[in-house]
Amino acid sequence: MEQIIVNGLYLGTQYALIALGLTLIFSLMNVLNFAHGQMYVLGGFVTYTAVVQFQLPFLVGVFLSAAVLAVVGALIEKFLFRPVIKKSLREESTMLLAAGIAFFLDAILLLLFGEKQRGVPKIIDGVLNWDFIIVMPYDRIAIGCLAILMIVVFILYMQYSRTGRAMRALAQDKVAATLMGVNVDRYSMIGFALGATLAGLVGGLLVAITGINLGMGGPASIKAFMMIMIGGAGVISGAIAGGFILGMMESVGLTVLAEYGDITYLVIFASLMVFLAIRPQGLMGKPWG
Repeated sequence: MEQIIVNGLYLGTQYALIALGLTLIFSLMNVLNFAHGQMYVLGGFVTYTAVVQFQLPFLVGVFLSAAVLAVVGALIEKFLFRPVIKKSLREESTMLLAAGIAFFLDAILLLLFGEKQRGVPKIIDGVLNWDFIIVMPYDRIAIGCLAILMIVVFILYMQYSRTGRAMRALAQDKVAATLMGVNVDRYSMIGFALGATLAGLVGGLLVAITGINLGMGGPASIKAFMMIMIGGAGVISGAIAGGFILGMMESVGLTVLAEYGDITYLVIFASLMVFLAIRPQGLMGKPWG
């Protein structure tokens, strides 16, 4: 049981970071960013390139992926999403745009890196073995601690910085925030860039554990949407809760249901459908309408 809990917490930290970026973009712009998983994959490839090809330290590669994804996110918001949101009368336009961006990023990644799995050398050797009750490689412990640190920094930034307060105001009431002098275009771009940055950070961290390949973008997006549905769309605390809940469910499923074959996600999806039928707004979200 202790091993299941530790594995669930480790997965939860990674998933929470992915969900935070997606829910931040949704809360600010009411946009479902279907390309979020591809941004995660792009971050992993940036870290791989920095560490393996340019022989830079791992942490430098992770922060480079964050910087690259911040620029990519800002450009996507300014030159793609912003004109569509202002000119289109249908919300479906942003969904189609996001899907198009996802396919475009997949094509770029395929052209640059191919379909081969990529990874970086282990950042820390050795395994923690606590009386054979908890067994966890040191590199996973380090990645988990870094992810927790990033979640804490993000929460503090959103809570106490001027930019964070402005973005929270926009998420709560865009009209009132605009009347109070908040620049919607500016903070929407910052929010989208920050969401993309979080995706890049997770990709950069996990390339040291699971590696990265072209096919990981779609599943990452699906998991991110699952997490914000569990916690509540547009709610930061809900995204964190959804990440840890999904991580724990996956850990339990992969352990308990292992003898029944690969049905873990079948059970998770079925449980999610039942949950949403009972509480469609998620754990912490407000009813729609």
